[in-house]
Amino acid sequence: MAKLYHFPLSPFCRKLRLVLAEKRIEVELAEERYWEQDPDFLRRNPAGKVPVLKLDGMTMSESTAICEYLEEAYPEPALMPRNAAARFEVRRIVSWFDDKFHQEVTSKLLYERVHKKVMAQGYPDSKNVKAGAQRIKYHLDYMAWLLDQRRWLAGDQMTMADFAAAAHLSALDYISDVDWNRHEVVKDWYAKIKSRPAFRSILADQVPGFPPPPHYADLDF
Repeated sequence: MAKLYHFPLSPFCRKLRLVLAEKRIEVELAEERYWEQDPDFLRRNPAGKVPVLKLDGMTMSESTAICEYLEEAYPEPALMPRNAAARFEVRRIVSWFDDKFHQEVTSKLLYERVHKKVMAQGYPDSKNVKAGAQRIKYHLDYMAWLLDQRRWLAGDQMTMADFAAAAHLSALDYISDVDWNRHEVVKDWYAKIKSRPAFRSILADQVPGFPPPPHYADLDF
């Protein structure tokens, strides 16, 4: 069986878990305190980051590279369109969330409020939290603009782009940092993706000392 070294609230791990579950690839989850720089873990990934996936006789790192490998090695169900322009749009939106959204929002809210405490790195920086809370509004507005034109973020089919976005937003929703009432179309999109069987294990995640809000696992939130 495949084995995934992960941290429950890592959006990059969550993205990969969604892809694995959607493709019905059974995987054993091993929670990794990657910030402790354990020598065994560093042998698996010298970069010292999660996720790390052991599958098909390989040890793989970097979430986007792993997801693209899975799409090629396990093509059904497809999470990338066939058209080159459409594939570009999926990759663009994955990069948007894993780079821009992560830097402007996830790192300012989730990492300050949860990761610092878990990693014993001190107290949240209020300036970062304030900046993240302000910036997420822009990103939700952008998502609403996309979804006003499309059924899903990158087009008319659900793709890896939706999983990348949902991974970040679900981690932030765990600490109640998403205003789902800002745009009904974004809330409806999240309700659709949240109700998929692939999302079940993520909704069962628990981080000691940080209980999720009551609505977190509610499919009719």
